Amino acid sequence: MPLDTRNDIRSMEAGGLARAEIARRLRLSRNTVAKYADMEDLSPEPPLPTDRPHPATDAHASWIDGVLEADLGAPRKQRHTARRIYDRLVEERGYEGSYSSVQRHVRRWRLERAAGAGDGFLELEWAPGTAQADYGNFEAVVGGERLRLKLLVVALPHSNARYAVAGMSQRAECMCAGLAEVFGWIGSCGTVKVDTSACR
Repeated sequence: MPLDTRNDIRSMEAGGLARAEIARRLRLSRNTVAKYADMEDLSPEPPLPTDRPHPATDAHASWIDGVLEADLGAPRKQRHTARRIYDRLVEERGYEGSYSSVQRHVRRWRLERAAGAGDGFLELEWAPGTAQADYGNFEAVVGGERLRLKLLVVALPHSNARYAVAGMSQRAECMCAGLAEVFGWIGSCGTVKVDTSACR
């Protein structure tokens, strides 16, 4: 489900709307609304690596892994390359598969070892108050005229909230004005004065 819809569910419920009403307005089932309203962590699930069979190397996988494991104690220049492992497989074990299959197995073994034996992702934790900002391009019709505009998007990853301000440019003064608008500083804080006329 898109992150926008998840955020809509949570903000509507925080605003006091009943879940049945949220489901009706967003055209979702009540179960879906309940699932995302009760969810504490909206982070996407990490992709799980798929373990496919490798018919050419599976019969020799433990032997290849043993050679690579034994190499860990040897000086770097004396360790087996994928080519040397392939040559030994052909000579010593009657291997009939391709070199590229052995090369892929060796690369996979080394990557798994470097990543910590199957930990395919790092958990991202964002401290409260952390923000990310970036610009994007879009077109809009303003006063009957189609304009190419810049969209400043500020994301707060800890809460999954995001805010956007449209402008004509992405110059430094426009970015400052956009950030001031996002954080509610324009007109409310005597210490921050931003001239937004150059960004219209």
